[in-house]
Amino acid sequence: MPQAKLKRKVVKKSSPIIKNKQAFQPYIPATKHIPEASFRAVLLGIMLAMILVGSTAYLGLKMGQTISASIPAAVISMAILRLFRKPTVLENNIVQTIASAGYVVTGGIIFTIPALIVMGYWQTFNYLQISFIAAVGGILGVLFSIPLRRALIIDEKLRFPEGVATAEVLKAGDLVGSKHNTGVGFLINGGIFASIIKFAQTGLHVIGESVHGWINIGGSVFGFSAGLSLSMIGAGYIVGMSVAINLLIGTAIAWLAAVPLYTFFSTPEAFGLAADASAFDWAMAVRSTKLRYIGVGTMIFGGLYALLSLIGPIKTAIASSFSAFQKSRMGQAVKVIRTEYDMPMPYVVLGICVLAVPVFIIFNNVLTAANLPISQNLHLATVLLLTVLSLLVGFICASIGGYMAGIVGSSANPLSGITIAAILAVSTTLMVLLGSHVTFGNSAEALSLAASVILIGGVVATAAALSCDNLQDLKSGHILGSTPWKQQATLMIGVIAGSIAIAPVLDLLYQAYGIGESFPRAGMDPTHALAAPQAMLMASVAKGVFSYTLDWPLVFLGMGIGLGIALIDLIILKRLKATYRLSVMAVALGLYLPIDVIMPLVIGGVINFMARRRLKSNRKKIGKDFSEVEAKVERQGLLFASGLIAGEALIGICLAIPFVMYQSTNALAIVDASFKKTATYVGAIVFLGVGYYLYQIGYRLKSAK
Repeated sequence: MPQAKLKRKVVKKSSPIIKNKQAFQPYIPATKHIPEASFRAVLLGIMLAMILVGSTAYLGLKMGQTISASIPAAVISMAILRLFRKPTVLENNIVQTIASAGYVVTGGIIFTIPALIVMGYWQTFNYLQISFIAAVGGILGVLFSIPLRRALIIDEKLRFPEGVATAEVLKAGDLVGSKHNTGVGFLINGGIFASIIKFAQTGLHVIGESVHGWINIGGSVFGFSAGLSLSMIGAGYIVGMSVAINLLIGTAIAWLAAVPLYTFFSTPEAFGLAADASAFDWAMAVRSTKLRYIGVGTMIFGGLYALLSLIGPIKTAIASSFSAFQKSRMGQAVKVIRTEYDMPMPYVVLGICVLAVPVFIIFNNVLTAANLPISQNLHLATVLLLTVLSLLVGFICASIGGYMAGIVGSSANPLSGITIAAILAVSTTLMVLLGSHVTFGNSAEALSLAASVILIGGVVATAAALSCDNLQDLKSGHILGSTPWKQQATLMIGVIAGSIAIAPVLDLLYQAYGIGESFPRAGMDPTHALAAPQAMLMASVAKGVFSYTLDWPLVFLGMGIGLGIALIDLIILKRLKATYRLSVMAVALGLYLPIDVIMPLVIGGVINFMARRRLKSNRKKIGKDFSEVEAKVERQGLLFASGLIAGEALIGICLAIPFVMYQSTNALAIVDASFKKTATYVGAIVFLGVGYYLYQIGYRLKSAK
């Protein structure tokens, strides 16, 4: 099968999104029909989805971070399906689509629902409610993403770096052994580099995972931190320089302005630290207690601002789907090419309405158990409001999360920030509605309302997570030539598989380790407890709203920053017709995400820019073949960057096995803490070396000819 040529890209001046000049051609043409959602593909996908739940839950609760499973699932699928007769690239895509749903459902649940244990509202995990929330939120996320596919992938053409990387891995696997496998070596080399480095970092601990330097000057803390993640530098290379500039602006606001100002006008003791705390610890404390909420405020404004720009494409997608459905019901022929056939919108709307019923039941049970001093009519109105809010806020957050995933990918997507924004919106609405009837502060009623908001957060987080994942998968399918409705339907199967497995896994981990500061029985070792940082944060936010302890001015400050960024872009940059434009959402990500996550993304974008500039400086030397050479060089850089993402993700999943078996992330370490400084130096050297090699691949002519 001839491989599709990667078309030359140009930067659209109205947004930090890279668009194609020419019509896009998928890897498998729309006119060709090959096996896709076969029985063997669906069965293998379900098995992988349920297997991934355990490792994802442990790592997420232990480290506060999950690892994308799309590429590992794709690689496992290719290895297993090769044992059968004539596997297809689209079957492998279906397997990774289903399998990724298992880990995504887990991520949405573990970042929210354990907050109920931490708050003391639950003593054990409620299997039925957790399964309901996971299944309902997950399927809602899939349904919400259907109109977003055309808006974000077709119209806006967001990059979705992990979706691109997954597609490149699957194409490379399909081309191995054929005469069309040019460039596969770059993908393999990137995967090998990243696998070895990741194993040495997270497994053996002989290579550092981050580097930082902070100093206190005159009472103000200054410094920097940079993660040494090869997958992040690969994702940064894919999204490019425009996104990197916006991320860097947000990072500068946070770490060159906010942190020095906060530390100058305060003391370490104000952040719960000792008077002689290090500059690094002080800076991180400022981030967790101050910057996080400023970033949330900016994301709230940026998300709504981005959503306004998507109203037109979403409206068009919904209208066209309804029109096609009505024409088909009337017996009129409707020509929709295979690669553009989404699940019909009437079925989407019907599905959302049906799922509202279990959501209503869950919220009714919670409020009934709370025994609030309100009338029956107000009780019913409150439950209805919570149900509608969970659907409305869920769609908004799914849209925002999908947009951010298109910019920086799923691994760096701040799901916790989206969920916090949802919790704040719902909590404020409830306080306005019930303020004259319920006693807030530290009352039992306030705890019950906070629990209700956490449950909504679970629905929203799971919906947003599945929307992000589904859009990444649909991006892969768009590149490969998959059938959208088949991916959308099979992803629901993966959601159900993950929903069945997550509750017993959560209870098993809680009984074994404890979560946060909550333990199922006395005498357990608190040093072994799973930290569950996101769940702890959700609990503090929900309780903080109803106990009047949340710092609202920081949220409004963040919204003001977002407004300022939007005005600068519209009033100044748009009029000047600047090459690079500001994106409020990308700047918000720079504000919210840790600096060690942002910096490798920025470095990857800078490498992309420098390599392209170096290549274009040789335009005259190359001559009339420049466009062809540019396309080949661009593809080899994309393949190597995709390999970096794939290799790190594979090892991340594999390392979960010994970590769970030995109940420690130090299970494979061959050095002690005294080696940490040396490991940091080694890590920095290796990171720079791989970055320089990526730069060479991005402009080198010899390998492209």
